[in-house]
Amino acid sequence: MSLTKNQVASVAYTLKNAEGQIIDQADKEHPMAFIHGVGGMIPGFEKALEGKNIGDSFSLVVEPAEAYGERNDALTQDVERAMFAGVPDDQLVAGAQFQAQTDAGVEVITIAGVDGDMIKIDANHPLAGETLHFDVEMLDIRAATEEELAHGHVHAAGGCGSDKSEKNESNGCCGGGSCGGEGS
Repeated sequence: MSLTKNQVASVAYTLKNAEGQIIDQADKEHPMAFIHGVGGMIPGFEKALEGKNIGDSFSLVVEPAEAYGERNDALTQDVERAMFAGVPDDQLVAGAQFQAQTDAGVEVITIAGVDGDMIKIDANHPLAGETLHFDVEMLDIRAATEEELAHGHVHAAGGCGSDKSEKNESNGCCGGGSCGGEGS
């Protein structure tokens, strides 16, 4: 079976940056499962997986434009420490991440630096501007259920609340926690 839109793909992968450092990975025992073609993955990754078959192993390089975009300096700014009222000083360090309500909705911001009462924040995705190097193995392909398509994510085997459900933290449901409640 070849992977096409609205099918669930399960993959093992290693993601490295241009310097060869491992950024993320999923192995055969804890694969990543996602619904193909619904926008849940970066475009370059989905394009490369289109038409692949179970057992295929391959490497791919995804340029920033097909991943998390180029870095945008307009997404960095200096704000006063008071913007982080209630956050302990020891948590206001470079690299710390916070959720912030913006005009575009809730976004993750990263503290890029601290200089006295001024904090430089960066709303770029942490991998913006990075060329991504993947080694991928296609482990399984199956049709997505109507419920999964309606919710936009993969559910554990047997579905949420099922006696057959496997609580798998990597698949975004049941063990991961957003499925089965309101808004899922």
